[in-house]
Amino acid sequence: MVSGMAGKAVKSVAKTVGEYQYPWREKLTKYRDELSKGVWGYWELGAWKPLAISARHRARIRKEVLLAGGDWEFDPERKEMKTKRKGHKADRLAAEKRANTVRLMEEMPKMLDGYRKRRWEKKMKEEEDALKKVLNE
Repeated sequence: MVSGMAGKAVKSVAKTVGEYQYPWREKLTKYRDELSKGVWGYWELGAWKPLAISARHRARIRKEVLLAGGDWEFDPERKEMKTKRKGHKADRLAAEKRANTVRLMEEMPKMLDGYRKRRWEKKMKEEEDALKKVLNE
């Protein structure tokens, strides 16, 4: 019978402690100005000053606030992620060259026709110029 009463007492104490485990509202009001200075620290008169609150405690307060459904306005805005390619540059360039070669080979008949036409026109012009030269003399 005594153990039953003791168990209830322990449960009620544990419940009270559990509810008041980490008073994040009080911590948030206490450290609000410190949290608004930045995540890691801040520059003051040309010297870097770390925050008065440790990153571990800051993270714990943040977690409690977010779990309780509050909003955490102290994080800086996220930058755009870099799209750095993985792998070797030479492999990528080789693939681009192969793709370009395929594209050029599809255009090759037109290119050859244009080349032949230009060469023929040049030959005709030279013959015409030679004929004019002969006639002028």
